[in-house]
Amino acid sequence: MTQLRLDFGRCIAFAFAATLMTCTFSNLAQAQDASAKAITEAGGRVSQISAAGPESEVNFSLSSKEVTDAILPEVAKMKNVIWLNLRSTKVTNNGLKAISGMTGLTRLHLEKTQIGDDGLKHLAKLENLTYLNLYGTQVTDAGLAQLSGLKKLKNVYVWQSKVTEEGIKKFKAAHPKVNLVGALNLTPPKVVEEGKKGDDKKKADKKKAAEKKK
Repeated sequence: MTQLRLDFGRCIAFAFAATLMTCTFSNLAQAQDASAKAITEAGGRVSQISAAGPESEVNFSLSSKEVTDAILPEVAKMKNVIWLNLRSTKVTNNGLKAISGMTGLTRLHLEKTQIGDDGLKHLAKLENLTYLNLYGTQVTDAGLAQLSGLKKLKNVYVWQSKVTEEGIKKFKAAHPKVNLVGALNLTPPKVVEEGKKGDDKKKADKKKAAEKKK
């Protein structure tokens, strides 16, 4: 009889745990759906990166709406997001605090935003970040130095930012494995004026004629 009571008690406990787990998963799914809906309504797109896994991307770069800091807490609630694109949005330095705990991020686009040095301090915990685009931002040499703790960084883009050539050299010296891309310094081809071409040809012809007479 005692054994029967014990078995019955275990069944009740197991059933309660299973019900609790089901409710928890259901709540999580509902929260994910709510956040995904909010992101879509804000002009963003949530998409699975590949059929091989649950990893996903949140992208606001093509939004026709004004994307602000207000949507970032919803983005932070999404699970398995490894790519986040905030290109050309109105997010601010303070807004990035909302995504500071998204440690699964591997790619982050902040290009053509007003993000500066104060914003980069919120990226310190993004330990899996391999790609960071800061093109056209207000980031300076001081902000660049704040990325030193991101050990998995492979590609950083800073052209048309406030980062100087000196800052780039210093960062590359300290992090030789990181591909840091600044301004593209292209040497323009030498343009020879048409008149000068003619003069040079005449001189060459005269020189040849003189040599023949000798």
